[in-house]
Amino acid sequence: MAKRAGGADELRRIDTVSSAFRYVASVVVVLVAGMLVLSELGISIAPVLATAGVAGIAIAFGAQSLIKDYFTGFFLLVEDQIRQGDVVEIAGKSGEVEEVTLRYVRLRDGDGYVHFVPNGEIKVVSNRTRTHAFANIDVGVSEDANFDAVFQAMRDVGAGLQGDPKFGPLTLGETEILGVERWELWGMMLRCRMRVLPHERDNVRREFTRRLASEFQKRGLKTA
Repeated sequence: MAKRAGGADELRRIDTVSSAFRYVASVVVVLVAGMLVLSELGISIAPVLATAGVAGIAIAFGAQSLIKDYFTGFFLLVEDQIRQGDVVEIAGKSGEVEEVTLRYVRLRDGDGYVHFVPNGEIKVVSNRTRTHAFANIDVGVSEDANFDAVFQAMRDVGAGLQGDPKFGPLTLGETEILGVERWELWGMMLRCRMRVLPHERDNVRREFTRRLASEFQKRGLKTA
């Protein structure tokens, strides 16, 4: 499957699913091997299976939350909602997905803290890195500023990024001028955005802002 994968996203999905089901396969192999060993030693496994069946029913009633974790984890993988390497927000926690199992999702947030979220606690998945993201750039200017000149500077900086050998491959579209975002006491907040590769949003936004500041100086434009 990895050899036939069409891109990095598909490879991440394969890695996520394979790691989860590798664990399941290991458990099944150990159980089957254990029963075969008992059979070879002349120990009847029928009573063991009967006891395991009764115990399984009792455990099922007492471990409903655990079963819920496994069922939810199964559908998270089948529906491809989360992959390793995604940046998501689940159950009030956000961060980069380091591991997805049938029981929990392991996240590492921006401060480096690791969160283990049981799959049964996941109601809504907010995936911030699927297919593309938007790098939003805000610029505060005074009310009497030349808005057309500011917007043109944004467009030119965006075009420069697209033509850059380093940042060009990270962008997926031209600069979109969103206009006036809000009106404050000190002036106006203007916003533009670029569609970029999901994991490169912050890098593109920082470079865009740096270049826009230089462009403002060259054109004599001032921020508020």
